[in-house]
Amino acid sequence: MIRIAVQSKGRLADDTMNLLDEADIKINAKRRTLLVQSSNFPLEVLYLRDDDIPQSVSTGVADLGIVGENEYVERGGKAEIIKRLGFSKCRLSLAIPKALEYNGLEWFNGKKIATSYPVILHEFLEKNNIKAEIHVITGSVEISPGIGLADAIFDIVSSGSTLVSNNLKEVEVVMKSEALLIANKSLSDEKRTILNQMLFRFEAVMNAVDKKYVRMNAPKASLRAIIEVLPGLKSPTIIPLADDDWCSIHTVLDEKRFWEIIGKLKELGAQGILVTPIEKMIL
Repeated sequence: MIRIAVQSKGRLADDTMNLLDEADIKINAKRRTLLVQSSNFPLEVLYLRDDDIPQSVSTGVADLGIVGENEYVERGGKAEIIKRLGFSKCRLSLAIPKALEYNGLEWFNGKKIATSYPVILHEFLEKNNIKAEIHVITGSVEISPGIGLADAIFDIVSSGSTLVSNNLKEVEVVMKSEALLIANKSLSDEKRTILNQMLFRFEAVMNAVDKKYVRMNAPKASLRAIIEVLPGLKSPTIIPLADDDWCSIHTVLDEKRFWEIIGKLKELGAQGILVTPIEKMIL
Protein backbone atom coordinates (compact mmCIF):
# COMPACT_ATOMS: atom_id res chain seq x y z
CA MET A 1 0.00 0.00 0.00
CA ILE A 2 1.27 3.47 -0.91
CA ARG A 3 -0.13 6.76 0.45
CA ILE A 4 -0.59 9.86 -1.67
CA ALA A 5 -1.36 13.32 -0.25
CA VAL A 6 -3.69 15.44 -2.37
CA GLN A 7 -5.30 18.83 -1.96
CA SER A 8 -8.64 18.56 -0.16
CA LYS A 9 -10.49 21.10 -2.33
CA GLY A 10 -10.10 23.46 -5.26
CA ARG A 11 -9.20 23.16 -8.93
CA LEU A 12 -6.03 21.17 -8.29
CA ALA A 13 -8.01 18.70 -6.17
CA ASP A 14 -10.57 18.25 -8.96
CA ASP A 15 -7.85 17.78 -11.61
CA THR A 16 -6.05 15.26 -9.39
CA MET A 17 -9.14 13.15 -8.81
CA ASN A 18 -9.92 13.25 -12.53
CA LEU A 19 -6.43 11.91 -13.28
CA LEU A 20 -6.84 9.07 -10.78
CA ASP A 21 -10.25 8.25 -12.25
CA GLU A 22 -8.94 8.22 -15.83
CA ALA A 23 -6.10 5.96 -14.69
CA ASP A 24 -8.80 3.59 -13.34
CA ILE A 25 -7.70 4.08 -9.74
CA LYS A 26 -11.06 4.12 -8.01
CA ILE A 27 -11.50 6.42 -5.01
CA ASN A 28 -14.86 6.88 -3.32
CA ALA A 29 -15.20 10.66 -3.74
CA LYS A 30 -18.26 10.74 -1.47
CA ARG A 31 -16.23 9.49 1.48
CA ARG A 32 -14.52 12.75 2.32
CA THR A 33 -12.74 11.42 5.38
CA LEU A 34 -9.09 12.26 5.99
CA LEU A 35 -7.90 8.95 4.53
CA VAL A 36 -9.63 6.98 1.77
CA GLN A 37 -8.41 3.72 0.27
CA SER A 38 -8.73 2.79 -3.40
CA SER A 39 -10.98 -0.17 -4.08
CA ASN A 40 -8.89 -1.58 -6.95
CA PHE A 41 -5.29 -0.34 -6.51
CA PRO A 42 -2.82 -0.47 -3.57
CA LEU A 43 -3.19 3.25 -2.88
CA GLU A 44 -4.73 5.36 -0.14
CA VAL A 45 -5.48 9.08 -0.50
CA LEU A 46 -4.67 11.50 2.31
CA TYR A 47 -6.59 14.79 1.98
CA LEU A 48 -4.59 17.81 3.17
CA ARG A 49 -4.26 21.57 2.73
CA ASP A 50 -2.05 22.33 -0.26
CA ASP A 51 0.65 24.02 1.85
CA ASP A 52 0.92 20.94 4.11
CA ILE A 53 1.61 18.48 1.29
CA PRO A 54 5.34 19.16 0.62
CA GLN A 55 6.31 18.69 4.27
CA SER A 56 4.05 15.65 4.69
CA VAL A 57 5.82 13.95 1.79
CA SER A 58 9.36 14.99 2.76
CA THR A 59 8.86 13.73 6.35
CA GLY A 60 7.24 10.44 5.28
CA VAL A 61 3.71 11.07 6.56
CA ALA A 62 2.75 10.45 2.92
CA ASP A 63 4.80 8.53 0.35
CA LEU A 64 3.66 10.66 -2.58
CA GLY A 65 1.94 13.98 -3.16
CA ILE A 66 0.35 15.95 -5.94
CA VAL A 67 0.94 19.65 -5.32
CA GLY A 68 1.27 22.92 -7.17
CA GLU A 69 4.85 23.83 -8.04
CA ASN A 70 4.28 27.19 -6.33
CA GLU A 71 3.66 25.48 -2.98
CA TYR A 72 6.51 23.03 -3.49
CA VAL A 73 9.02 25.85 -4.05
CA GLU A 74 7.60 28.09 -1.30
CA ARG A 75 7.86 25.30 1.30
CA GLY A 76 11.46 24.48 0.50
CA GLY A 77 10.86 21.45 -1.74
CA LYS A 78 12.80 18.63 -0.02
CA ALA A 79 10.79 15.85 -1.64
CA GLU A 80 11.77 14.29 -4.97
CA ILE A 81 10.01 15.59 -8.09
CA ILE A 82 8.83 12.51 -9.98
CA LYS A 83 6.79 14.05 -12.81
CA ARG A 84 5.31 17.29 -14.06
CA LEU A 85 1.64 16.52 -14.62
CA GLY A 86 0.75 19.31 -17.05
CA PHE A 87 -2.50 20.45 -15.41
CA SER A 88 -3.56 23.18 -12.98
CA LYS A 89 -1.21 25.59 -14.73
CA CYS A 90 -0.89 29.10 -13.38
CA ARG A 91 1.75 31.74 -12.70
CA LEU A 92 2.97 33.76 -9.76
CA SER A 93 2.92 37.41 -10.73
CA LEU A 94 3.31 40.92 -9.41
CA ALA A 95 0.28 43.15 -9.92
CA ILE A 96 -0.41 46.83 -9.23
CA PRO A 97 -3.48 49.08 -9.36
CA LYS A 98 -4.74 49.44 -12.92
CA ALA A 99 -4.68 53.25 -12.89
CA LEU A 100 -0.97 53.47 -12.06
CA GLU A 101 1.78 53.80 -14.64
CA TYR A 102 4.38 51.02 -14.57
CA ASN A 103 7.92 51.63 -15.79
CA GLY A 104 9.74 48.45 -14.77
CA LEU A 105 10.84 46.60 -11.65
CA GLU A 106 12.25 49.79 -10.12
CA TRP A 107 8.63 50.80 -9.47
CA PHE A 108 8.59 48.39 -6.51
CA ASN A 109 11.47 50.07 -4.66
CA GLY A 110 10.12 51.37 -1.34
CA LYS A 111 6.69 49.81 -1.94
CA LYS A 112 4.73 47.41 0.27
CA ILE A 113 3.78 44.11 -1.44
CA ALA A 114 1.11 41.78 -0.04
CA THR A 115 1.57 38.05 -0.69
CA SER A 116 1.05 34.50 0.55
CA TYR A 117 4.40 33.52 -1.01
CA PRO A 118 7.04 35.53 0.88
CA VAL A 119 9.92 33.10 0.23
CA ILE A 120 9.59 33.15 -3.56
CA LEU A 121 8.99 36.91 -3.57
CA HIS A 122 11.98 37.63 -1.30
CA GLU A 123 14.31 35.62 -3.54
CA PHE A 124 13.02 37.42 -6.65
CA LEU A 125 13.38 40.89 -5.14
CA GLU A 126 16.84 40.13 -3.79
CA LYS A 127 17.98 38.75 -7.15
CA ASN A 128 16.82 41.94 -8.87
CA ASN A 129 18.16 44.27 -6.14
CA ILE A 130 14.71 45.65 -5.30
CA LYS A 131 14.14 46.99 -1.78
CA ALA A 132 10.47 46.48 -0.93
CA GLU A 133 8.51 45.57 2.19
CA ILE A 134 6.81 42.17 2.11
CA HIS A 135 3.46 41.98 3.91
CA VAL A 136 2.39 38.36 4.47
CA ILE A 137 -1.33 37.63 4.08
CA THR A 138 -3.02 34.24 4.16
CA GLY A 139 -6.43 35.33 2.89
CA SER A 140 -7.60 37.32 -0.13
CA VAL A 141 -4.39 39.01 -1.22
CA GLU A 142 -5.98 40.80 -4.17
CA ILE A 143 -8.02 43.18 -2.00
CA SER A 144 -4.92 44.60 -0.25
CA PRO A 145 -4.26 47.61 -2.53
CA GLY A 146 -7.95 48.55 -2.56
CA ILE A 147 -8.13 48.85 1.22
CA GLY A 148 -4.77 50.59 1.56
CA LEU A 149 -2.95 47.60 3.08
CA ALA A 150 -0.34 47.39 0.32
CA ASP A 151 0.82 49.12 -2.86
CA ALA A 152 0.95 45.91 -4.90
CA ILE A 153 0.39 42.17 -4.66
CA PHE A 154 2.29 39.00 -5.53
CA ASP A 155 -0.12 36.13 -6.09
CA ILE A 156 -1.32 33.27 -8.27
CA VAL A 157 -2.82 34.26 -11.62
CA SER A 158 -4.75 31.85 -13.85
CA SER A 159 -7.19 33.65 -16.14
CA GLY A 160 -6.57 37.11 -14.68
CA SER A 161 -10.25 37.70 -13.99
CA THR A 162 -9.67 38.15 -10.24
CA LEU A 163 -7.17 40.91 -10.94
CA VAL A 164 -9.58 42.66 -13.29
CA SER A 165 -12.42 42.53 -10.75
CA ASN A 166 -10.14 44.18 -8.19
CA ASN A 167 -8.87 46.87 -10.59
CA LEU A 168 -5.38 45.40 -10.76
CA LYS A 169 -3.07 44.68 -13.67
CA GLU A 170 -0.36 42.03 -13.98
CA VAL A 171 3.04 43.61 -14.60
CA GLU A 172 5.68 40.93 -13.92
CA VAL A 173 5.54 37.11 -14.15
CA VAL A 174 7.95 35.71 -11.55
CA MET A 175 7.41 31.98 -12.07
CA LYS A 176 5.14 29.54 -13.87
CA SER A 177 3.57 26.67 -11.99
CA GLU A 178 1.83 23.36 -12.67
CA ALA A 179 0.91 20.25 -10.72
CA LEU A 180 3.85 18.08 -9.62
CA LEU A 181 3.94 14.47 -8.53
CA ILE A 182 6.44 14.35 -5.67
CA ALA A 183 7.78 11.45 -3.59
CA ASN A 184 9.56 10.81 -0.33
CA LYS A 185 13.25 10.22 -1.08
CA SER A 186 13.32 7.06 1.07
CA LEU A 187 10.62 5.01 -0.65
CA SER A 188 11.09 1.26 -0.29
CA ASP A 189 11.61 -0.88 -3.40
CA GLU A 190 8.10 -2.29 -2.96
CA LYS A 191 6.58 1.19 -2.93
CA ARG A 192 8.73 2.23 -5.91
CA THR A 193 7.19 -0.68 -7.81
CA ILE A 194 3.67 0.55 -7.02
CA LEU A 195 4.72 4.10 -7.98
CA ASN A 196 5.99 2.85 -11.34
CA GLN A 197 2.70 1.05 -11.97
CA MET A 198 0.82 4.27 -11.23
CA LEU A 199 3.19 6.31 -13.43
CA PHE A 200 2.57 3.90 -16.31
CA ARG A 201 -1.16 4.59 -16.05
CA PHE A 202 -0.67 8.35 -15.65
CA GLU A 203 1.54 8.53 -18.74
CA ALA A 204 -0.97 6.57 -20.83
CA VAL A 205 -3.63 9.12 -19.86
CA MET A 206 -1.37 12.16 -20.37
CA ASN A 207 -0.10 10.93 -23.75
CA ALA A 208 -3.68 10.96 -25.01
CA VAL A 209 -4.38 14.57 -23.99
CA ASP A 210 -5.30 16.72 -27.03
CA LYS A 211 -4.76 13.78 -29.40
CA LYS A 212 -7.21 12.55 -32.05
CA TYR A 213 -7.28 9.25 -33.92
CA VAL A 214 -7.91 10.01 -37.59
CA ARG A 215 -8.94 7.62 -40.37
CA MET A 216 -9.43 8.64 -43.98
CA ASN A 217 -9.64 7.29 -47.51
CA ALA A 218 -7.18 8.71 -50.02
CA PRO A 219 -6.09 8.15 -53.62
CA LYS A 220 -2.85 6.18 -53.85
CA ALA A 221 -1.53 8.78 -56.27
CA SER A 222 -1.48 11.31 -53.40
CA LEU A 223 -0.16 8.89 -50.77
CA ARG A 224 3.42 10.20 -50.62
CA ALA A 225 2.29 13.83 -50.37
CA ILE A 226 -0.24 12.95 -47.64
CA ILE A 227 2.37 11.06 -45.59
CA GLU A 228 4.64 14.12 -45.70
CA VAL A 229 1.83 16.25 -44.24
CA LEU A 230 1.01 13.84 -41.39
CA PRO A 231 3.08 14.27 -38.19
CA GLY A 232 2.34 10.75 -36.93
CA LEU A 233 4.06 9.12 -33.94
CA LYS A 234 6.21 7.01 -36.29
CA SER A 235 4.43 6.56 -39.60
CA PRO A 236 0.75 6.26 -40.52
CA THR A 237 -0.94 2.89 -41.03
CA ILE A 238 -1.82 2.24 -44.68
CA ILE A 239 -4.61 -0.28 -45.45
CA PRO A 240 -5.55 -1.32 -49.02
CA LEU A 241 -9.18 -0.93 -50.16
CA ALA A 242 -11.26 -2.91 -52.66
CA ASP A 243 -10.61 -0.14 -55.20
CA ASP A 244 -6.95 -0.59 -56.16
CA ASP A 245 -6.55 3.15 -56.73
CA TRP A 246 -7.49 4.01 -53.12
CA CYS A 247 -6.26 3.19 -49.61
CA SER A 248 -7.22 3.88 -46.01
CA ILE A 249 -4.84 5.90 -43.80
CA HIS A 250 -4.88 5.77 -39.98
CA THR A 251 -2.87 8.17 -37.82
CA VAL A 252 -2.83 10.29 -34.65
CA LEU A 253 -3.00 14.09 -34.77
CA ASP A 254 -2.43 16.75 -32.15
CA GLU A 255 -5.56 18.85 -31.70
CA LYS A 256 -3.52 22.08 -31.81
CA ARG A 257 -2.69 21.50 -35.50
CA PHE A 258 -5.79 19.48 -36.36
CA TRP A 259 -7.66 21.92 -38.61
CA GLU A 260 -4.50 23.09 -40.36
CA ILE A 261 -3.58 19.49 -41.29
CA ILE A 262 -7.12 18.41 -42.16
CA GLY A 263 -7.34 21.29 -44.64
CA LYS A 264 -4.16 20.13 -46.39
CA LEU A 265 -5.43 16.54 -46.49
CA LYS A 266 -8.65 17.66 -48.17
CA GLU A 267 -6.63 19.55 -50.78
CA LEU A 268 -4.68 16.34 -51.50
CA GLY A 269 -7.88 14.38 -52.11
CA ALA A 270 -8.54 12.70 -48.76
CA GLN A 271 -12.19 11.75 -48.22
CA GLY A 272 -14.39 10.17 -45.55
CA ILE A 273 -12.24 11.59 -42.76
CA LEU A 274 -13.30 10.08 -39.42
CA VAL A 275 -12.06 11.63 -36.16
CA THR A 276 -12.34 9.97 -32.74
CA PRO A 277 -10.97 10.96 -29.29
CA ILE A 278 -8.27 8.89 -27.59
CA GLU A 279 -8.68 7.91 -23.95
CA LYS A 280 -5.29 6.24 -23.38
CA MET A 281 -2.12 6.04 -25.47
CA ILE A 282 0.80 3.79 -24.57
CA LEU A 283 4.00 4.69 -26.37
